[in-house]
Amino acid sequence: VEKYRPQALSELVSHRDILSTVQRFISEDRLPHLLLYGPPGTGKTSTILACARQLYREREFGSMVLELNASDDRGIDIVRGPILSFASTRTIFKKGFKLVILDEADAMTQDAQNALRRVIEKFTENTRFCLICNYLSKIIPALQSRCTRFRFGPLTPELMVPRLQHVIQEEGVDVSEDGMKALVTLSSGDMRRALNILQSTSMAFGKVTEENVYTCTGHPLKSDIANILDWMLNQDFSTAYRKIMELKTLKGLALQDILTEIHLFVHRVDFPPSIRIQLLIKLADIEYRLAAGTSEKIQLSSLIAAFQVTRDLVVAEA
Repeated sequence: VEKYRPQALSELVSHRDILSTVQRFISEDRLPHLLLYGPPGTGKTSTILACARQLYREREFGSMVLELNASDDRGIDIVRGPILSFASTRTIFKKGFKLVILDEADAMTQDAQNALRRVIEKFTENTRFCLICNYLSKIIPALQSRCTRFRFGPLTPELMVPRLQHVIQEEGVDVSEDGMKALVTLSSGDMRRALNILQSTSMAFGKVTEENVYTCTGHPLKSDIANILDWMLNQDFSTAYRKIMELKTLKGLALQDILTEIHLFVHRVDFPPSIRIQLLIKLADIEYRLAAGTSEKIQLSSLIAAFQVTRDLVVAEA
């Protein structure tokens, strides 16, 4: 993941509109305070690091850029201490501004964020702040209004595939067509996750196929889900229960994952509306109970029961 982290703005694969805007800011030397937000693995940190590389030479980096992550202490005393002193010292011999990057800013406390408002305002002349977060709602409105906001959405498959292929070629990994599809499906727009799955699958199995990817991530295979549904709707209760338990134990599947996948199928199968509604309410209940930490066996029985009731209702209606 770090080996193929984009080094320059031109290397980033997505969000062309954001990058061209940022590029223009830099070339006109009018970079505002930035707030980059969006799900993980979509290029927020890479974007600002690429900007920093473009703005400063290698040896200026230490004195011009202050990068703080959620792993560093960023409480109110840090904001008033090191961040304040870094921002307030002018750059000698050199025009231009310093850059403070606060990664994972949504993990900062309310107090620290409030202390930051004043710091940002006071030292705008010689310091630019860049806040990076996953959830915009966790950043106080006062900070949002001081920054130019950019939303990094999940990457589309069209953008991810070429980049993945580049990495695959460089590393000489053996990837099949369906394996590629599985990578893109399971990572759901998170480039970092796609690369991690690719790496772990190729290390574990040598060849990256759909089945290997699903096995490696512990995700239930599509065929497994189809089987589970088939048993729940067409077998009697005890047979279905036995078979699903066997499959769960054999493949080490969590009921939570099975539930999520089955939910997608329920939307695809055309049950009568009233029956589908009942079934979805049942699934929601089971998911809620699972989150509360109940026995998987009992919840599995409940899941099968829900489907068998549905089946009987469909038969009765027909």
